[in-house]
Amino acid sequence: MAKFLVLYKADQSAAEQMAQASPEEQEAGMQVWMDWAGKAGDAIVDLGSPLAPASAGAESGVGGFSILQADSAEALQGVLEGHPHTAQGGTIEVHEFLQMPGM
Repeated sequence: MAKFLVLYKADQSAAEQMAQASPEEQEAGMQVWMDWAGKAGDAIVDLGSPLAPASAGAESGVGGFSILQADSAEALQGVLEGHPHTAQGGTIEVHEFLQMPGM
C-alpha cells in the first residue's frame, strides 16, 4: 500500500480562516471534516493539522496536511472525492512517498 502526503492549499491562510470563523462555524467545519474522515476510514494514516509558514520562503498557501494510504494514486482520488477542503474552494496537492533505497 502506498502512502501519500496530501497538502491543502487555499488563498487564505489556515490561521486567518480560523480567526475569522465563529465558534459555531469552527465546530461545523470540524464536523464536516470528521464526517469525511469517517468515510475515508483506514485510508487515513494521520489526519494531520492546519499549518502556518515557519521559515523564510515557506509557501503561505499551504494551510494543512494529511497522510493517507491507498493502493495507487488513482485509488486515492476516490478517497478524496467530496473532500471538505475542495468544497470550501481550496485545492489539494498530492505527493507519493518514495521508498528509501536499502530500507
